[in-house]
Amino acid sequence: MGIRDPHIVDFSSNINPAGIPDSAVSALRRGLGRAAEYPDAGSLDLVSALARYTGLGRANILAGNGAAEIIYNFCSTLVPGRRVLVPVPTFAEYEAASRLAGCRVSFFKTMNLADDLDRFVSRIPKDGCVFVCNPNNPTGSMISKKQMSRIVAAASARSCMVFADECFIELTQNPEESVISMVKRRENLLVLRSLTKSFGLAGVRVGYAAASKETVRILRNVKIPWSISCMAQEAGIAAVKDRRHLQRSRKIIRTESEFLRNKMSQIPGIQCSPSSANFVLVRTRQDSARLQKKLLRRGVLVRDCGNFRGLGSNYIRVAVRTRRENLLLLRALEAVA
Repeated sequence: MGIRDPHIVDFSSNINPAGIPDSAVSALRRGLGRAAEYPDAGSLDLVSALARYTGLGRANILAGNGAAEIIYNFCSTLVPGRRVLVPVPTFAEYEAASRLAGCRVSFFKTMNLADDLDRFVSRIPKDGCVFVCNPNNPTGSMISKKQMSRIVAAASARSCMVFADECFIELTQNPEESVISMVKRRENLLVLRSLTKSFGLAGVRVGYAAASKETVRILRNVKIPWSISCMAQEAGIAAVKDRRHLQRSRKIIRTESEFLRNKMSQIPGIQCSPSSANFVLVRTRQDSARLQKKLLRRGVLVRDCGNFRGLGSNYIRVAVRTRRENLLLLRALEAVA
């Protein structure tokens, strides 16, 4: 919505409630001293830091200007014109990027892919691509590593790519369910990550993909040079060195997510979906756009989910924030729900 009012508490963006690591803030300040320089076009130091962080080789890592750059380059370069399967509701950029690349997009309606896995696997297109957001935005549902591995194997048998978006997985209580290590042996798998979500660097724009050496090579050849600023590279390098920040973040999210869901569920007309992520999908008896406006007048911005394919006009999504901020949301909801 373009809201930048300091008096508005933003629950519409799923940013780490612990904020940016202090080390990344210091790195951003250092990066200002290089503002007159061109950044390293290949982001080599950042790629090396990400390789160490993930336990992969540098040839398996592609850095990007946020996750969106990678999504669009992937679709235009690796799957143009192909058949694409997208579970819905989910992040809208998969559909947008696929259509821009001339793909034939089909949808699979599910609120929890784990419950519908057999049907989903049967729909995997030959010589195409499937997108899986894990945990899923906006539902917060999550599939296990074993279940994702089954999708990757079934897709491989049909010469189909799997785009696994794990931008929120590091903020879940089960980050070990990631399939990022599988890219070394599965040519048809790409795993997307974002420092925007994990380390709170939304305004800095740093994302990365992990994939086979050949997939990374192809994507590097089409990547816009100098797309990651000096400051973003410095902040990214500093952030991934601070694993304790993620541990602190998961602790906050575990406590506050449980608190928020329990309290919201006690409000008449509010129904919370189970969530593994740092956000909660909420079904309301009111029209979501109307409810969003009512809450905004009380200083709280939530995500109206009416434009998510596969959801109706009675869903909002709220990010898990600090206890003080979550109490503001609860008071506002109690007043208008």
